Amino acid sequence: MNKLTAAVAAVLLGTGLAGTAHASTAAAPGPAPSIAVEEAQLALTVSDAEGTWSRAVLLTCPAAAVPGHPDPAAACADLTRAGGDLDALPGDPHSCTREYEPVIAQVSGAYRGRPVAWSRTYPNACLLDAGTGSVFRF
Repeated sequence: MNKLTAAVAAVLLGTGLAGTAHASTAAAPGPAPSIAVEEAQLALTVSDAEGTWSRAVLLTCPAAAVPGHPDPAAACADLTRAGGDLDALPGDPHSCTREYEPVIAQVSGAYRGRPVAWSRTYPNACLLDAGTGSVFRF
């Protein structure tokens, strides 16, 4: 059950809308409860090209106080600045060595209701950081 389904179920159970009503006492339902929809819910993964290690976190925007990305506010701000386009992230340009130890960055999930499936290979972790900034800094 995803978060939205769980939230809807909690609201329905809390208001009694999930139960049955007797015909003689049934009242017209009021306005539907307002449920906040997340701007983004993305699974971020970084691994080496050989598949010997990987790291993964969940990024939820707006930043939520749930386990996941270590700096969701900065990552969400960068993602918003890029309009959800992971190829347009502002990054954090800085010098990197020329070593070749490829890393693969992957994203799956949804941004503003649109599905996201993105994957890029970077020559090394430093160039991943320079190109994606706070989003893959975990």
